[in-house]
Amino acid sequence: MTSAQTTPPGTRNASGKSILIVEDDPHAAEISRLYLARDGHDVTVSHDGSEGLKLARETSPDLIVLDLMLPGMDGLEICRRLREEKNDVPVIMLTARVDEADKLSGLDYGADDYMTKPFSPRELSARVRAVLRRTSVDDGESGEDAGDVLSYGELTVHVDARVVKVGGDSIKLTPTEFNLLVHFMRAPGQVHPRGRIIERVFGYDFEGFDRTLDTHVSNLRRKIERDPDGQRFLSTVYGVGYRFGDV
Repeated sequence: MTSAQTTPPGTRNASGKSILIVEDDPHAAEISRLYLARDGHDVTVSHDGSEGLKLARETSPDLIVLDLMLPGMDGLEICRRLREEKNDVPVIMLTARVDEADKLSGLDYGADDYMTKPFSPRELSARVRAVLRRTSVDDGESGEDAGDVLSYGELTVHVDARVVKVGGDSIKLTPTEFNLLVHFMRAPGQVHPRGRIIERVFGYDFEGFDRTLDTHVSNLRRKIERDPDGQRFLSTVYGVGYRFGDV
């Protein structure tokens, strides 16, 4: 196990966040750390999966950059354990694999975004900014209307507390899933085109592949639907996007 490396004190600005990089390639980890530190973030680096999970639990970072293939414990297992523990820290998954199924598996385990290696440090910085924006408690759809309580049938969302209930049972959503649900519930009965969802929820610079949005919606649907067919609250409008609720 290698020791964690942390950005020296005094390099973080007021808007910076705490970021944990779990990456076994020392060169890739150091380049990523330097770029994120330059953006004002407080960056900790681990080269081992087991140590990375320990640091995630102990330091409660604002975001994790998580490699898929790691010694000790792989990135999917780290992400799975964090989500099982109700830890909704935003995760950007890194993978050297090019198969779409491998990329989607990270999202299925609760990652918020993915990047395929090799990638540019500038792209990583942009992805980090985008994910932090859309997963911020005070960001986007939950801004000036943060005190709202949204309801539809058995589904209730307390926006300020970020609490979701279905029939009185609390449902745990990732930040991306929560923002998607709030976006949908603010306009029930309307068709939400894919491009508009990406613009409003993910941000203009979102560069995910075609099925990224579909996977997030599928995960959201699986959590809120009681119907085995999964089309009571969220229905797919083929070739266009999604509709929440009845017409």
